[in-house]
Amino acid sequence: MITWHFSSATTDELFAQLQSSPKGLQIAVAAEREKSQAKLFKTEGRYKKEIKLLIRQFTNPLVLLLVIAVCLSVILGESSDSIIILIILLTTGLLGFWQELNASRAVEKLRGLTEMKHTVLRDNQPVQLSTRQIVPGDILLFDAGDIIPADCRIIECNDLHMNESTLTGESYPVEKSAATLNDSLPLSKKYNCLWQGTNVVSGSATAIAVQVGSETIFGQMSHSLIQTTETAFEKGIRHFGFFLLKATVMLSLTILLSNLYFQKPIFESILFSLALAVGMAPELLPAIMTFAMAAGTRRMLKKKVIVKKLSGIFNFGEVNVLCTDKTGTITEGVISVKDIVDITGKRNDRLRLFAFLNAFFQKGFTNPIDQAITSLNIPITGFEKINEIPYDFIRKRLSVAVNQGANCFFITKGAFKNVLEVCRYIEAPGGTKEPLTEKISHQLNADFITYSNSGYRVLGLSYKPMETDKMKRIDEQDMIFLGFILLEDPLKESTLSSFKKLEQLNIRVKIITGDNRFAAYQVSQKLGMKEPVILTGEEMNTLYPEALVVKARHTDIFAEIEPHQKELIIKALQKSHFTVAYIGDGINDAAAINAADVGISTNNAADIAREAADFVLMEKDLSVLADGVYEGRKSFINSMKYIFISTGATFGNMFSIAGASLFLPFLPMLPKQILLTNLVTDLPFLSVASDHVDDEELTKPQKWDLSLIRRFMVVFSLHSTFFDFLTFYILYHYFKLSNSSFQTGWFLESTITELLILFVVRTKKTVIKSKPGRLLLITSLIALGIIIYLPYSPVAALLGFSILNPLQIITITLILVAYIITADLLKRAFFNHNGNKKLR
Repeated sequence: MITWHFSSATTDELFAQLQSSPKGLQIAVAAEREKSQAKLFKTEGRYKKEIKLLIRQFTNPLVLLLVIAVCLSVILGESSDSIIILIILLTTGLLGFWQELNASRAVEKLRGLTEMKHTVLRDNQPVQLSTRQIVPGDILLFDAGDIIPADCRIIECNDLHMNESTLTGESYPVEKSAATLNDSLPLSKKYNCLWQGTNVVSGSATAIAVQVGSETIFGQMSHSLIQTTETAFEKGIRHFGFFLLKATVMLSLTILLSNLYFQKPIFESILFSLALAVGMAPELLPAIMTFAMAAGTRRMLKKKVIVKKLSGIFNFGEVNVLCTDKTGTITEGVISVKDIVDITGKRNDRLRLFAFLNAFFQKGFTNPIDQAITSLNIPITGFEKINEIPYDFIRKRLSVAVNQGANCFFITKGAFKNVLEVCRYIEAPGGTKEPLTEKISHQLNADFITYSNSGYRVLGLSYKPMETDKMKRIDEQDMIFLGFILLEDPLKESTLSSFKKLEQLNIRVKIITGDNRFAAYQVSQKLGMKEPVILTGEEMNTLYPEALVVKARHTDIFAEIEPHQKELIIKALQKSHFTVAYIGDGINDAAAINAADVGISTNNAADIAREAADFVLMEKDLSVLADGVYEGRKSFINSMKYIFISTGATFGNMFSIAGASLFLPFLPMLPKQILLTNLVTDLPFLSVASDHVDDEELTKPQKWDLSLIRRFMVVFSLHSTFFDFLTFYILYHYFKLSNSSFQTGWFLESTITELLILFVVRTKKTVIKSKPGRLLLITSLIALGIIIYLPYSPVAALLGFSILNPLQIITITLILVAYIITADLLKRAFFNHNGNKKLR
């Protein structure tokens, strides 16, 4: 087996050792290697993952304690009640498992749609393969934007620059070349090797895969390199969980010790306290969140959006600023050549030929501009490519050397200013070479502004004769400026409506573009922006970080932006407490996509951009993003409904039971009845994830607010407790009920109030003015039917229930009516009072 030390071997030695060749592996040999290396990727099988998911449903400490207590009571002869409790627990756990299983399977299918592909030679034919299919000995072809799938040795390359920050922490691109180097050199000095997880910044390369999977350097270090950023919603859920757990444990322990002090049966007291703990814990929250997120991802997939990170759905709901590039998102992205003109503004066939040669022969990476120029289909018989200096985001130029017989020259095109700065001459009408004077330079800049204000994207074009067939970057000087390439990219028909849709969702759109300020301003006018604030990359460089935070907040368009500045803009907006989404598809967008709260790319984006994104668009359209925000907010709101239910009626009911147990000579509810309450209400609670959401709620960005939840918990727990104690008083003092009959009355009141509060808190409007989801309504009616039927069922005695008389039922019904009316009034007052407070 080859180790990491393969930099000193010659390529012929590597071919021999890996039984490969420059034509790549034979298909049959590759298939055999693929089978034998499956273990190197260390991924769990589907069966093992699903077993773990099932076990996870029962690993909650409170549930485990209850299971232990149940088992202990069975041993001591308390078998019937314990078995019932165990059945209820198993049913609840299996219900949660079923929901999460369906959601996780849906997510796995979505991930398959965004699997990374690489160009590999097999039997001398280029094929597209996934990372798992790459085997030692494979010949890989890389272009700018590609992610390296294995540790490789370079066979040949052209102006290759790599981003190795994932391994070395150095963000500046590293230049690579084909060579033989000493094995003792440190990783950062082995410039003849490519490492898994790094990516191509510019240039191209052919390399041989040497190590794959867990045998690569990245694979060995992955446990320390993999970092999962916790979303704001996930952090809020974690804090909420700790808060509720502490309250639950303290209350349960207090009740246990109190019951023991009053010399109540020890096992009954333990089961009662643990049942209370389980009743108060929002055990369905993970299942509901997962189901809500998975349902959102399925709806988004129908709208051609692939969700890579499930929890990103909630972040989408928080977005209030969208940063977008211009090309392909706001504009059609189908660039066409309007004209190619000389310095006098006249069409010039020679310039068209030079532009075509440059675009046709470049092999750095595929891009819309070169595709547009090559669509001109100009004959180039007799021309041959000599060399190339690929485009990069520092020079912003692309140079290609060609010859025609003995005549050798190279052609450079790129951003107008970057081309003009390496020119010393101009080509005057008639083909004569003249010095580039300050006056002429001023006129060229004026022409550039005029073309840009007309809505064109403008490139510069230059050339230079060559005395040899060698070309280096240093040769890009003293060139002859030829003229302008004028490109068109009209606005999409859907752009204006998309902007209005985003505006209705209270999302501010900021355009970040490398285009000049004049072209950017022209686009803003077409979008109907009134006096947009424009900040250029050059102006950004003069600002202190603190000043950029203030400036970015009020800027509408960032023009002439360098790649590294995009990330700075995103971070500046985040420091202003915005939740930022960024959409981009180029190599230079990867850092900004990764820095954004919601990173978005497209299916045809560069590998590194697609890998960094949380969402991948099958179609690059802003209206789709509005749909994504809609789904994110819907998932967020529906998950919050369950949290409000848990902290309102459920916690209040359990608190009431706990308090009553201290004053009544019998338990207000048996442990099995408490758990049965949980089980019956689980069915409608799970369907909350698919509930309808009021339109007015979807127009506002959603934010996690633990302080709001705490206030809601106090207010509605007190409200619930008031009606609970009212019920206790009437049942015990007025009707003189005890044991089974009291427990039956209390079970009916407490369980039905949990169902009713669901319909109250699911909307901020009056209950009757908001239509619930069909599934929620059906499951709630089923649960209500079960609750009413249980005291009359054949298992009533086993569950500790007895039949109430009509007067008792009417009294409980009146209490329930008063409960829902007052809860609805209290809810509206609560949210009206708290609605104007800024969510944090």
